[in-house]
Amino acid sequence: MDLFNRLRNSIIRAIDPNQQINKFNQSFYWGLNGGAATYDTLRTSYLDYGYNINPFVYYMIRQMSTKTSSVPLYIKKIENTKGFNQLNRLRKATGYDMTAQQKIQHLLLENKSFDKSDMPWPMERPNPNQTWTEWVALFKTFIKTTGNAYLYMDTVEEGPNAGLPLSVYWLPSDKIRIVIKENASMLSIENPVHYYILEEIRNYIKFESENIIHIKYSNPNYGVDGEHLYGMSDLRAALKNIESSNSGLDLNIKTLKSGGAFGFIHGKQTALTKDQAKELKERLVEMNASPENLGKIAGVSADMGFTRISLTSDELKPFDYLGFDEKQISNVLNWAIDDGQRGDFGGTIKELKKGRVVDNIVPDLELLVEALNHHFLPRFKGYENTVIEFDVMELPEMQDNQKELSEWLYNGLDRGTFNRNEIRKALRWIESDEKEMEVFTVASDVISLEESINNDFSINEPKIN
Repeated sequence: MDLFNRLRNSIIRAIDPNQQINKFNQSFYWGLNGGAATYDTLRTSYLDYGYNINPFVYYMIRQMSTKTSSVPLYIKKIENTKGFNQLNRLRKATGYDMTAQQKIQHLLLENKSFDKSDMPWPMERPNPNQTWTEWVALFKTFIKTTGNAYLYMDTVEEGPNAGLPLSVYWLPSDKIRIVIKENASMLSIENPVHYYILEEIRNYIKFESENIIHIKYSNPNYGVDGEHLYGMSDLRAALKNIESSNSGLDLNIKTLKSGGAFGFIHGKQTALTKDQAKELKERLVEMNASPENLGKIAGVSADMGFTRISLTSDELKPFDYLGFDEKQISNVLNWAIDDGQRGDFGGTIKELKKGRVVDNIVPDLELLVEALNHHFLPRFKGYENTVIEFDVMELPEMQDNQKELSEWLYNGLDRGTFNRNEIRKALRWIESDEKEMEVFTVASDVISLEESINNDFSINEPKIN
């Protein structure tokens, strides 16, 4: 630590002996004096040159956002905190890729953790312009392209309902700047973010930090200008492949327009005169512009030659490079593609689609739900001790071991381990309102578990004298 910082720390402790110096803040926020944190200078490239014009990036992220928005979301009230913690540990350990036995355990922990009835969403729509489905899809698009998602909550400003969200919007994450508080390094636990700025050409719109929920990917690129306060985009590692594929697509267009030939036409034995060369050029322009087949035929009296100065498409193999770039982009985005190369991991189409859900959809949904549970739901009265839950188990990709699951459930039914409604719920069927469906029974003449335990069903044979 230099002399200046030692003197500064001594002054702080002299004013408040109990003040703890946050060495982390001191290392990375000192000297900013309230300035904007530095962002990756290519932040607009992820949308401008990736999602907006690159077909590989677009269709992968479009598939991700569509699949993410199709996952059912529920609001549930926690009844048993211990069971809820056990449920979360099971999900973390399995990543929702569960065996039949683990699915049954998951069901039992869900029944133990939550009230049976779901709560309504506190807002019918996130804002006047979007449905919740569109809203979730846009979150996925922003987090995957830029590594950041900024949720702005338009709230009641005054009165007893101050802070209550009226509508919620995703700000364009490629245009957001984080502004750090002045002398942020002097604070031990305070949030260093002062406010957020939306930059649009020459317009600067300020958003207070208490109205913003910032969801981001982890970023190991620490710096004294606060670079690490932004999430790191997955596409940052794929920018060269995006640039390469864009160049390859442009080259294909140029090759098609030129007919695939770049070179010089010349006299084979003697050089063409200036007039001959001019006339030949004009005739080639006419031939190229003519839509008729015969317009492509021309005669010439001179002995002509052609020297090619470009490589052909077969020699360049642009589609091989495009395939390589597509594979690299899919690896970076963690989105397996169906390109005939699934033998690399020995998977099937069904396993590929399941892997997309487990490895790509679930982690980002967990980021979204965790942020909403901590910073959004608690703002609404009556939603204390509630959480947003998503159920990827309802997706068709996750229904891979239903036969094995059914066998486990029916065996449990015969032994009084499960009741019929629990089985219907585990199989994703509609639960019955009949109270008999909540009764635990055993296989012996379908009697209740209580009767089976309390009664003796042995046959007393007559004694033989």
